[in-house]
Amino acid sequence: MSDNFDSALTYTSYLAVDELLSLQRPLSVGPEHDEMLFIIIHQTYELWFKQIIHEFLQAQRAMESGDTHYSLAILGRIRTIMKVCVTQIDILETMTPLQFNAFRSYLSSSSGFQSAQFRKVEALLGRRDNKMAGHLPLDIQAEIAVITSANSVWDSALAYLAQRGHAIPTDVLNRDRSVAYEANLAVQDVLLEVHRQDPESAGVCERLLDIDEGIQEWRYRHVKMVERTIGHKMGSGGSSGVEYLSSTLFNPVFKDLWEIRSRF
Repeated sequence: MSDNFDSALTYTSYLAVDELLSLQRPLSVGPEHDEMLFIIIHQTYELWFKQIIHEFLQAQRAMESGDTHYSLAILGRIRTIMKVCVTQIDILETMTPLQFNAFRSYLSSSSGFQSAQFRKVEALLGRRDNKMAGHLPLDIQAEIAVITSANSVWDSALAYLAQRGHAIPTDVLNRDRSVAYEANLAVQDVLLEVHRQDPESAGVCERLLDIDEGIQEWRYRHVKMVERTIGHKMGSGGSSGVEYLSSTLFNPVFKDLWEIRSRF
């Protein structure tokens, strides 16, 4: 009987370290010292986005199956990852505007606005509009369309609460998933009762609020980092830079959870 042990496996081969370390390819002449930091920070973000997608999908499965404790664990992990994403901005801010502008022209039309994985994160969180993916390749648009036709994380949370016996309105549970969820007073009434009568379910809701707050924190820090680095110049790839990023601030994902705060 084989125990599937590979005696040839090493740390380097398991983690594909050689391939990983070959993926940093500065374009500037020299190259400019700070371009390496810029590349590694953004590659790391893409790895974290991949993990966040992985965790959100598992959190949805856990909630939809009614597994409270596993849901709490996975949602808590996502919040911790978000804290790391915020902290990485501290590292990026050690680069001055002069240091960034020394290689910025080499970025050409590339822009963080083109991050397909972050658009997938937004789709999982319930964003539903034509602007979110229209600039991406057709195959990525198709992948995002699959996400936007299925349950968002909030839909999974509502399904979880319904399984726990809470009276989530039927029209909300059966709504068109391709349309963005709107704050709902009847759902908010149920959420108040959840917090008063069902501590376990309330814990899941508070984990979701933690994540929402973490996303807003990351967006704010990202905006200020961009403003600190390029001011109000046009962003890379022709985006409006700070102006666009600022428009994303203070837009909560789980609106009902915020609305009930003034009703306790």
